[in-house]
Amino acid sequence: MIRLFSTTAILIAFSSAAIAQVDTTHEGADTVLPERPYSPYANRTFPARPLWGETHLHTGLSLDAGAFGNILGPDEAWRFAKGEQVISSTGQPVKLGRPLDWMVLTDHTDLMGFAPDLQAGNPNILASEKGREWYAGYSAGGEAAGQSAFDLITNFAQMTLPEEFVTGYGPGGDPFAFTWEKIVQAAERHNDPGEFSAFIGFEWTSVPKGMNLHRNVMLRDGAMRALQVVPPTTQPPLGNTDPKALYEWLEMYQEKTGGRAVAFAHNGNLSNGWMFPTETTYHGGPVDQAYVEARARWEPHYEMTQIKGDGEAHPALSPDDPFADYENWDVGNLDITELKTEEMLGGEYAREALKRGLALEAKFGTNPYKFGMGGATDSHTSLATAEEDNFFGKSVSVEPSPTRIAHPFIANDMGRIEGYKLVASGYTAVWATENTREAIFDAFKRKETYATTGPRIGLRFFGGWNFYENDLRTRSPAVEGYSKGVPMGGDLTPREGDVAPSFMIFALKDPIGANLDRVQVVKGWLDAEGKLHEKVYDVAWSDGREPDGDGKLPEVGNTVDLETASWSNTIGASELAVVWSDPDFDPAERAFYYVRALEIPTPRWVVYDKVRFGIDLPGEAQLVHQERAYSSPIWYTPEG
Repeated sequence: MIRLFSTTAILIAFSSAAIAQVDTTHEGADTVLPERPYSPYANRTFPARPLWGETHLHTGLSLDAGAFGNILGPDEAWRFAKGEQVISSTGQPVKLGRPLDWMVLTDHTDLMGFAPDLQAGNPNILASEKGREWYAGYSAGGEAAGQSAFDLITNFAQMTLPEEFVTGYGPGGDPFAFTWEKIVQAAERHNDPGEFSAFIGFEWTSVPKGMNLHRNVMLRDGAMRALQVVPPTTQPPLGNTDPKALYEWLEMYQEKTGGRAVAFAHNGNLSNGWMFPTETTYHGGPVDQAYVEARARWEPHYEMTQIKGDGEAHPALSPDDPFADYENWDVGNLDITELKTEEMLGGEYAREALKRGLALEAKFGTNPYKFGMGGATDSHTSLATAEEDNFFGKSVSVEPSPTRIAHPFIANDMGRIEGYKLVASGYTAVWATENTREAIFDAFKRKETYATTGPRIGLRFFGGWNFYENDLRTRSPAVEGYSKGVPMGGDLTPREGDVAPSFMIFALKDPIGANLDRVQVVKGWLDAEGKLHEKVYDVAWSDGREPDGDGKLPEVGNTVDLETASWSNTIGASELAVVWSDPDFDPAERAFYYVRALEIPTPRWVVYDKVRFGIDLPGEAQLVHQERAYSSPIWYTPEG
């Protein structure tokens, strides 16, 4: 393991090493440097720095955002993401600590246009008994508005909405078309190639019987193509909750417009096991050749951390991983109409899905769960806040206030998810060659992305067959990474000799955040008997700690002051770097590897609320956590 002590040096490593080497064309240069020019900064074509963004945000145009009182539209959401100060729906000034580089705005397509009409008390809404009930609750505000919104959402999840609303605010209706055009044109106004990329997108809101199977869709294209279509819905009689219907729409979009689109599965911890099926889908169809090929084609990316919990791993699935118990939501489905059982967990978490993908690939020749990692907020406030000290919550009803801690995300006779369980997460970092829709979209397709729970941790991960510690001593380690191997999201090249794969990893702390505790490699594999396994390796760590007799690394410590919502960077490291080779490699076994980088302990957002509002916190509330980054995996497939 090598510790790199200069933050400036590692920044150079991230930026200067960032674009693939090609042969120089200067006359006579081949006699001196046959493969590379003298200047280490010349002739580069691979990514220079991570671009930070959001793939899942709702404005007041979304049914479940507007019903809770969100009055901010797309323009406010775009301005906020670009770093401008705006006024929230509860009248509070708010601004990001640092602007984002790109964003996908993903308002729900079902009942598109309904929420603004509900807020206005439109006559066609008041003509319905349910419409009058929801409008009365919205107008009353406070707890009544929350109950009204939950009732509306429950009717949506259970498919008991009045049909006149489904058809009147569905494809073919004027409100639907008008709202889609509004969304598209707002993205066009705020797209600024080279400076900020504003993606046209939407959320396809499949939630049959409360099982969350949502997907977010991202278009590579502008208004010329996007306005040739209208997005799909899920509510019958005009829509379908089966993901196959979404795949058919994506196929239609590309064939009709010549554009390109992808879908991102919503984190699966409210799907009660149906997000990653292995035998049959929720809708009764088989997980067969057609299914695995369609999912592999259309879903190259997974949203595995967000406000409604972290979706990497669960202690019941990974009992030997002490860090698997992080922000888990495991009560039930989205509306808690069905409680969770342990058997369901395997179909919900990213690590288990990656393992299942290996088995399905062995069976069908295609891995449907070969996805890149990403994070998003899923905020319904129009505000993409994933900062612990600047967290504006899931919805307008839980924007900052002295009472929001006690406001549950959902509560009914079957169970509840408390308000303090909301997670200030997350963002996606993309290794793209430039800040444009095209370059960022292409990075998603090749899976060169990584997730964080909010901090802007720098992370590089390369896999190959001949990385050595000397490769880290260069001031341009990414040059060696791209030249000798593949980046995160890639497949290892054919094996070279009788060696195990080697991986070059370097992580840099968020410049204004916490130091790093450790870097880990998570491996999953399929053995010769068809059994799936996993193992977590500590590969680089801070403060000169030594593993104990069982190979366990001692905890890094805790400097959090709960009275001031602060911590000290007197422990941990500003950067960690390592070349690691798999000591348990079997060339006959399919495998994947990804990196998890952990910060030292810091306060959760509830502690900032405690200090700023002078409130007491429930004894059950978690106060301290270790934020983290997750790379996209690198896969190994045996030859033959």
